[in-house]
Amino acid sequence: PRAPPVMRATGLVVVGSVMSAACGQSKPALSASRDACHHGPMLKTLMDLFNGMQPPAADAADAEHTLQLATAVMLVEVMRADTALEASERAAVLTALRIKFALTADEAQRLAELAVTTAHQATDLYAFTSRINESFEMPAKLRMIELMWTVAYADGHLSAHERHVMWRIADLLHVPQGAYHHARLRAQKKAGAG
Repeated sequence: PRAPPVMRATGLVVVGSVMSAACGQSKPALSASRDACHHGPMLKTLMDLFNGMQPPAADAADAEHTLQLATAVMLVEVMRADTALEASERAAVLTALRIKFALTADEAQRLAELAVTTAHQATDLYAFTSRINESFEMPAKLRMIELMWTVAYADGHLSAHERHVMWRIADLLHVPQGAYHHARLRAQKKAGAG
């Protein structure tokens, strides 16, 4: 007896071969018409299911932009936590973005504007902090927390709401309490605040 032909191990060929065999078609699997078989809708549903299980292919530039936006939103949230939006806090946000991502002044300005809009539309912080958690190691998170403290201290005082927002973000970023406190002290010393 003759050995069966060797099939390539790709899902499309195997599924197509099964479809052809199930429908009794003698055409090769890849050239068989899906519409000619009553299994076509089921096959399409299965293929849609398998394609949906694969993570979307994200472009590296899009991933970096998303991370920058998430970070900018955190900085803006600290700025918004104060009762009055001070020019010094806005300048601190722009400086932090330029430092963190090596942006030009114009790029930082556009990112900050987008972050303000995004922060106004956001219902929670988790979507942003989860992106940061996926991308930043602890040293980068600590540097970010320190930059956020710099924004909080930029106007010379720290409100209770700013302190709460900082604590909440640090908690969502899984920053240890001691490291959080030291980042605060470094920012406080740089700002000359007591």
